[in-house]
Amino acid sequence: MAGSIPDLHAQERTGTGKGAARAARREGLVPGIVFGGDTDPLPINIPFNNLFHRLKAGRFKSTLFNLKVDGHDDVRVICRDVQRDVVKDLPTHLDLMRLRRNTKINLFIHVDFINEEECPALRKGGTLTVVRNEVELIVTAGDIPEALTVDLAKIENIGDHITISDIEIPSGAKLTINRDFMICNVSAPSALKSADEDEEDETEAAEVPVVGDEDAEGEAGGEE
Repeated sequence: MAGSIPDLHAQERTGTGKGAARAARREGLVPGIVFGGDTDPLPINIPFNNLFHRLKAGRFKSTLFNLKVDGHDDVRVICRDVQRDVVKDLPTHLDLMRLRRNTKINLFIHVDFINEEECPALRKGGTLTVVRNEVELIVTAGDIPEALTVDLAKIENIGDHITISDIEIPSGAKLTINRDFMICNVSAPSALKSADEDEEDETEAAEVPVVGDEDAEGEAGGEE
């Protein structure tokens, strides 16, 4: 499981205070602090470009990282705050919190879809639509699942779907959403849908009574 946790590389910051922080920013680094656990706070610097790209990727604050700092043991951390420039909206400082193995955290867990080739509904010509490819769970830092698994071989018919209640949630984990939301479904191909819609239109048109000339004449004669 450790291999599934992304590394976050940083370097120890030798100075503290505003002067050291400004010097770090001039060198293209973002100053930060690592706190929590049974260890003293550790001032760090992270390359600006690396941090900026991770922030753009999204969900930085809900991602568990394996922090690597030269001269220190690796530690699992989660971001608790990112301070930004009020004008440019660029990161200027970040706070990282060390996690104990029994710490509860919210994380988005990836959903794996397996046995696609063995799915009866897909073999009948259906199209798989993924509604959610990740699910937010409350988990312990020492027991984070690599992924949730959806077995597509269980989807028998076109039009069937998989909801979160159909997926096995790892022991000790808990959903953050208290409803049975959809994960994926198998729908009819768009070409088949269009053909069905055209057939329905033709059927409806055939069922609509057409007023002929004789009916029209009868109605006119009735008025006389």
